[in-house]
Amino acid sequence: MQTGRVAGLWSWVPGLAGLRRYDRRWLPHDLTAGVVLAAFMVPVGMGYAEAASLPPITGLYATIVPLVAYAIFGPSGVLVLGPDSSLAPVIAAVIVGVSGGSTMAVDVAGMLAIVTGVSIAAAGLLRLGFVTELLSRPARLGYLAGIAVTIVVGQIPKMLGFSVGSDDLVRQSREVLDAVRQGEVDPTTFAIGAAALVALLVLGRWAPRIPGALVAVVGGIAAVAWLDLAVDTVGILPRGLPGFSVPAVPADILPEMIAAAFAVALVATADTSVLSQSLASKLKDEVDADRELVALGVANAATGFFQGFPISSSASRTPVAMAAGARSQLTPLVGATLVAVMLIVTPGLLRDLPDAVLGAVVVVAAVSLVDLHEIRRLWRMRRVEFALWAAAFLGVALLGVLPGVFVAIVLSLVDFVRRAWRPHDATLVRVDELKGYHDQERHPEGRSIPGLVIYRFDAPLFFANAPFFRREVRNHIAAAEEAVAWVVVAAEPVTDVDTTAADMLGELLDELESSGISLAFAEMKGPVKDRLRDYGLYERVGDERFFPTIGTAVDGYLAASGTPWVDWEERGSGRSGSDRP
Repeated sequence: MQTGRVAGLWSWVPGLAGLRRYDRRWLPHDLTAGVVLAAFMVPVGMGYAEAASLPPITGLYATIVPLVAYAIFGPSGVLVLGPDSSLAPVIAAVIVGVSGGSTMAVDVAGMLAIVTGVSIAAAGLLRLGFVTELLSRPARLGYLAGIAVTIVVGQIPKMLGFSVGSDDLVRQSREVLDAVRQGEVDPTTFAIGAAALVALLVLGRWAPRIPGALVAVVGGIAAVAWLDLAVDTVGILPRGLPGFSVPAVPADILPEMIAAAFAVALVATADTSVLSQSLASKLKDEVDADRELVALGVANAATGFFQGFPISSSASRTPVAMAAGARSQLTPLVGATLVAVMLIVTPGLLRDLPDAVLGAVVVVAAVSLVDLHEIRRLWRMRRVEFALWAAAFLGVALLGVLPGVFVAIVLSLVDFVRRAWRPHDATLVRVDELKGYHDQERHPEGRSIPGLVIYRFDAPLFFANAPFFRREVRNHIAAAEEAVAWVVVAAEPVTDVDTTAADMLGELLDELESSGISLAFAEMKGPVKDRLRDYGLYERVGDERFFPTIGTAVDGYLAASGTPWVDWEERGSGRSGSDRP
């Protein structure tokens, strides 16, 4: 009993449990990867903080704290949490909308992280990980592409040496173009930003193992220090680590923050779930999705109490750690420790780091959010899903990040309802020399059994498609060459029947019975039969009208009706009836 209780306690801190089983042979790999990861995380964290309208130092706080929290509570062996480019515009929208970009911004960001973390952890404890599936892949791709455009346009002024007043994408784009036309570009800032951008793109393309962000940062600092360039720089960071504090925000803004936290939580959980499952598949491991949510929630809440902002998994830093040889959560811990040591010992190390370099780092990260291959694939393979991508993209780009999240969710749900509202259906026939029963549209040469309609409906039956189901059954009866005596519903794809659909089936039964037609079901799943029992429909149809296969349903019809029928497999055998595939 005691052993089981201890094992249960360790299950709540899977990260620590994993470190207990640490293989010492991994140590050199984890230490090296930790150094590389730290060098990459510093500029990226600071850049994302600025993209979120926050002081750069908060990006380092939001880098250190979640790494430590996830190393304790995280179930994935190698997963790096921290500031994320897809969240930065959402956080910025909240800060600008709630605090107006004032000194309250850090507290607003911290409270947003806490509310986000609590909601994510609660979702994990309640096993609500399926909520992340509300964002379909096309909608999510469109949302991320919209985020990328928003980030890039927001960083262009920083890389050109001027500022704009708007945070709306369209007006911001106009202001950028006007500033360029009016000659407000600072040549020195532009040269530094362009050089950093080229270095990041070239190294990322042809030398991905070299930390391009580190090269750009070192080059930018060296250029400013040696050439005494007059450009905007990060300056000396506050010395030391953040202390524990509860963010002070007015109570009247909490409702708005809760709505924003839902959007942040949905994006963060979707990103983390996809990345952790991908890593698990690559490493031939399994990850509990709900435990993953709990760990992500704890990491967010902890970050909020230490002057940070909402974080997520990182699709850029995690591969960097793995490419550098990471074997376990010791790698992020080493990286967090090195960043903390820098803040304590050498806070002025990044004093001469140009803002333009941070802008370039953020731009490259944002561009990586756009999956051109998948977008082209949607265009080639399914134009409807490409339209869903475009709508989500325009929702973010034109309406803003927060409304864009909800647009993407609504579009995903509408797309699901659309597919289930008018699902594929078919009349099934027998085709010579081909086993089973097949779609008549695909096999016009197929033979129908006289007096029998075999109808397949490829979706759950619910309120939106119930009228369509009844209408199609009527149409197939009317289109039959001979008077119909039975309708057999091939119900294997029907996974549920709601109350509206149940009422429709009751009315359909009345209609068919008045016409002397029997309704039967084949291949219906047990749970769906249980639903029909609850609705009182199972008894109305009759147990003898539920068949395990379409073949046995055909046999039942032939036996009850006496209809002569010779199947192609029985020709020459002297038998009549149907086969039992």
